[in-house]
Amino acid sequence: MTEMTESAVVKVIVFQLGDKEYAISVSQVQGIEKTMFITRVPRTVGYVKGVINLRGVVTPIIDLRERFGIHSDIQGEDTRIIIISHEEMEVGLIVDAANDVMDLDKMKIEPQPEVVGSLEEEFIAGVAKVENRLLILLNLEKVLNTL
Repeated sequence: MTEMTESAVVKVIVFQLGDKEYAISVSQVQGIEKTMFITRVPRTVGYVKGVINLRGVVTPIIDLRERFGIHSDIQGEDTRIIIISHEEMEVGLIVDAANDVMDLDKMKIEPQPEVVGSLEEEFIAGVAKVENRLLILLNLEKVLNTL
């Protein structure tokens, strides 16, 4: 069995939105929280659900379903808020479920496919096929660019 070098592997958190699985680098994740009370902020775009007070830090919360145009307000038992750190700012992302943590071989990451008219296309950094799963890697820069 060959061992992969550290630089050839990226550790990711895999999460669910609808019937698709997405991934973001563990290095950007500060924590995963159960859903909690979100204080609404007036005059924000629809996908910004408001803010939470997380251990003394006021953190904006984005509903990724709404950001990607997947409309559903159903929050289930598995709904989680993934707290990410981006450019010295913490942001919470509401997802349907946080499935697992895995090592992803960078050689298996392919550029995003050309999907004409796909709303979420601009948010995709790449895709990776792992066994019988297709993981969509998010470009957090684009997802958060209006905050």
